[in-house]
Amino acid sequence: MQDLLTPDNCALVLLDQQAGLQFAVQSMDRQTLLNNSVALLESALAFSLPIVASTSASKVYSGPLLPDLHALIPDHPVLERRNMNAWEDPAVQAAIVATGRKKLIFSGMLTEACISFAVLSAIEAGYECYVAGDACGGLTEIGHNLALQRMTAKGAQPTSWLQVLLELQRDWTRHDTYDAARAVVEKNGGGYGVGLRYARQMLTPQ
Repeated sequence: MQDLLTPDNCALVLLDQQAGLQFAVQSMDRQTLLNNSVALLESALAFSLPIVASTSASKVYSGPLLPDLHALIPDHPVLERRNMNAWEDPAVQAAIVATGRKKLIFSGMLTEACISFAVLSAIEAGYECYVAGDACGGLTEIGHNLALQRMTAKGAQPTSWLQVLLELQRDWTRHDTYDAARAVVEKNGGGYGVGLRYARQMLTPQ
């Protein structure tokens, strides 16, 4: 189905995953937000998705890309910018266009600004945007939800890191990505991950 995400039609856009902004997040538990963001990035890597990462004001307030994320993509370029709307930054926009993908998955902070502005602009430019709501943080829960509603009203599709991973895998008999996808779920998927690990242990000959 063309409407579904596949490893060949989407890219991940990470915006402002930085400690200085995470300090301000109150829409959800900050550790959970970090865990979800790591799981989403691990999912993207498992399926070899193009990744565009950008930070803002890293030298004066917000700090560099969060260490847990940087450890997963240590050699990947992180595009620094001044403006809140990443789509208005020529380097970021060029990097997104260069992926050749028309479906974009967004993760980052803050939902009310840097995520929503970029998503709304990308939609206007003809892109299909998916917002991983559990991998985005807002200043308040109300602000986060209102931003998601505004983006959804303009055509963005809300999703979660687990839905992204399962949508990309879609069939556990897809052996080329099975091990990597299963590992992400086992590590980050809570009870679902525990169940997968248990089933694998029970089915493994002793």
